[in-house]
Amino acid sequence: MGNHQSSGDPAKYPLRRLLRYSRSYRRQIGWAATCSVLNKIFDLAPPALIGAAVDVVVQRQDSIIASFGITDVWQQLVTLALLSALVWGLESLFEYAYQRLWRNLAQALQHDVRLDAYAHLQNLELSYFEARTTGGLMSILNDDVNQLERFLDQGANDILQVITTVIIIGAVFLGTAPNVAWMALLPMPFIIWGAIAFQKRLAPRYALVREQVGLLNGRLSNNLSGITTIKSFTTEAYEVEQVALESNAYSDSNQNAIALSAAFIPLIRVLILLAFIAILLYGGMEVVNGALAVGTYSVLVFLTQRLLWPLTRLGETLDQYQRAMASTRRIMGLLDTPIHIHPGHLALPLAAVKGDLRLAGVSFAYEADNPVLDDIDLHIPAGQTIAIVGSTGSGKSTLSKLLLRLYEVETGKVTLDNIDIQTLRIKDLRRAIGLVSQDVFLFHGTVRENIAYGRLDATLAEIETAAKHAEAHAFIQQLPQGYETIVGERGQKLSGGQRQRLSIARALLKDPPILILDEATSAVDNETEAAIQKSLDRITAHRTTIAIAHRLSTIRHADCIYVLEQGQIKEQGQHEELLKLSGVYAQLWRVQTGQREMV
Repeated sequence: MGNHQSSGDPAKYPLRRLLRYSRSYRRQIGWAATCSVLNKIFDLAPPALIGAAVDVVVQRQDSIIASFGITDVWQQLVTLALLSALVWGLESLFEYAYQRLWRNLAQALQHDVRLDAYAHLQNLELSYFEARTTGGLMSILNDDVNQLERFLDQGANDILQVITTVIIIGAVFLGTAPNVAWMALLPMPFIIWGAIAFQKRLAPRYALVREQVGLLNGRLSNNLSGITTIKSFTTEAYEVEQVALESNAYSDSNQNAIALSAAFIPLIRVLILLAFIAILLYGGMEVVNGALAVGTYSVLVFLTQRLLWPLTRLGETLDQYQRAMASTRRIMGLLDTPIHIHPGHLALPLAAVKGDLRLAGVSFAYEADNPVLDDIDLHIPAGQTIAIVGSTGSGKSTLSKLLLRLYEVETGKVTLDNIDIQTLRIKDLRRAIGLVSQDVFLFHGTVRENIAYGRLDATLAEIETAAKHAEAHAFIQQLPQGYETIVGERGQKLSGGQRQRLSIARALLKDPPILILDEATSAVDNETEAAIQKSLDRITAHRTTIAIAHRLSTIRHADCIYVLEQGQIKEQGQHEELLKLSGVYAQLWRVQTGQREMV
């Protein structure tokens, strides 16, 4: 669907935004609304038939039915019975139709909203996610979308049927007994005014409810991800207390909204009771005085109940509506979040990529006035292996994020084969780069599925070849189900070294012309590291490789080593050249190899 163009502040106009969003479902909405209205019309017919039956019993040959040429009382009653069967049948048919149409519409719309929101979320820059919790985003994609679905399931139909009821019964009253009708219609302005007033007061309360549920989900998601840390520090009781605080805040905000919402129905009931008593007494005296027919009086009494009592459900419907609008604000707010990373327009066929990378005057800062990279000039010739080393926080990993355009450079330019990467289509650029990160993420699924994430159409033979190159095949064969073993969420059933080798296999299966190894062997033992290094020497032979490392032993054979400190390149050269300089690199080497510095 994807129609989520901004049309004003979603906080002020959530219903308008929702209607704009659902344009492609106009026909379904029209049919569903028509069936709701027709169902209510036939639902309101029985009181009229009851009035006609009373009229037949009292007036007999002078009844309204007799005026159509049916003078026999039995035939009149049979006619009314047949009409009743028809009315009940049509009412049931349209009830089935509107329920099916509204529910299918709710399912289709929530499907589209969730997919559009998720697709938009994936296109946002990395900084957006760093400023928000996973649980908070999940509450929008799941809880808020489901809240909208619940309203469409029932609430939209209820609103239409209340409006239909007021119009039809008001017209019948004014047409049959205008001198009595005003009594039944008198509470309507007060009820409508009350509903609008309650909406205005409920809206901010339910906005707070949705905000609190996002915070609660954020806490729960964070705790479940860090369950090992919680257990190791024995802080289970503390975390239960923290969840209790968030849960109490959510409960309090809900109770605050419910306290106002629950007051709506009793207030309406008082107004309804007054109108019903007025019709009962005044209408009854009109019958006694001969100014109103008995059948008409019966219809008015029944219709007064059918008009006014359903209005008591306005409280529940109003509650659903405000919850749905609060959720719509959050969903539309997400869809309105601007995408700051330009998607690019130039196609980049994978076969045409040589892999020549150049950074010219590149500067970048996560926070203003605190640059992570400062005027970096760096050339990585196609097919070469270069290494970037430096202390923690020197900006090494930031370079890989800029190359993948997870962030945009603030000043300077990054080119691939002499083409500015900001002009390349992001999908094509990222397809050309394979990343093995120190923060390995595995999906809940099998070993085979996680490796195949590098190329979804890969055969089992290709997957096994990639695993062998990453020195993972041997340990995979020893797992209970081999390549079909479930690794658990984030790969928690595997060791750190095993997860890292699967990550390497996944990148190798992708077979990109450019490979970034960001601490690729940081979680493996020395023996495995040596085996992986031997494989990497073969794998990197004909591709551009950027190795970011703390452990200098893994990059000593690189074509060129760049030493990054405080966002600037301090030294560059091959291993032996850098040792001769006796600078930063030489000092790092001595520390890691256990050599004492000469005093």
